[in-house]
Amino acid sequence: MRWGILGAAKIARTELAPAIQLARGAELVAIATRDAARAAPFQALVPGLRVHDSYQGLLDDPQVDAVYIPLPNHLHVEWSIKAAQAGKHVLCEKPIALQAAQIDALMEARSQTGKLIAEAFMVAHHPQWALARTLLEDGAIGKLEHIEGCFTYTNRDLGNIRHSAEMGGGGLRDVGVYPCITARMVTGAEPERLQADIRWQNGVDIFARVWADFPDFTMSFYCGMMQARRQEMVFHGQDGWINLSAPFNGPVYGDTSVEWRSDGATSIERFNNVNQYALMIEAFRDSARDGTPFACPLEMSQGNQAMIDAIFESAR
Repeated sequence: MRWGILGAAKIARTELAPAIQLARGAELVAIATRDAARAAPFQALVPGLRVHDSYQGLLDDPQVDAVYIPLPNHLHVEWSIKAAQAGKHVLCEKPIALQAAQIDALMEARSQTGKLIAEAFMVAHHPQWALARTLLEDGAIGKLEHIEGCFTYTNRDLGNIRHSAEMGGGGLRDVGVYPCITARMVTGAEPERLQADIRWQNGVDIFARVWADFPDFTMSFYCGMMQARRQEMVFHGQDGWINLSAPFNGPVYGDTSVEWRSDGATSIERFNNVNQYALMIEAFRDSARDGTPFACPLEMSQGNQAMIDAIFESAR
């Protein structure tokens, strides 16, 4: 699968471009950016990389099969639809939309074009989450009672797009989506009631505390983008617990491990050599080419955005 990238965002440079080159059956062939300096690191990674000076120029490139979209959040729906209509499969950075209802248009574009459109939740492809789901399904910790999580980082650059309300910035859309998607993904459950407390600055959420009631368990988490860096997810059952120490983007945040207490014994499995971005690229190719079910289809994404929407509404 020949990939093009719309824009030269940091995550594309540091994570996705290297992952595309590492992944089985994938090759980065083009990037779209007007800034030659921003294209240079990608060209260093891929000699001969084609550089288009417009997004549409890349979409018109017949040698591109799929595009990765790391544009500012408010542009995701528009360019995902344009890419699919141009005959490209689409992997879009999260959040793929700013409201759950917007994902209806993406589903329609998927249906009309026959192209795969999906949100780039790399965690859905990480084996540590497959292990967590198996432990829960097998009853290793008994009945699940509560999930607790956090995801914080430090971004005090007020000129950064994450601090722009107009561009769909804020901590919930950037990192709060991860406790939501992983809790829903491993339990298969949806929240019934939400309560939230949000701290705002310049129109964007910089810190949020969330409490959620699911049908058979509860959840609480906090997230923010002006705090010291931390992430963790804990699943507490009647007979044991599961702890993921770097659940979202380890080993950047430390030891990527799953530790669990079951039947009076503690076990641990480590995953520090896993590149979840490369696994996502491989899964995307298999789904686009062979119809293999994708771990995070638009239906899963819409449910997650509905949870984020409800969090914002609760805080209001």
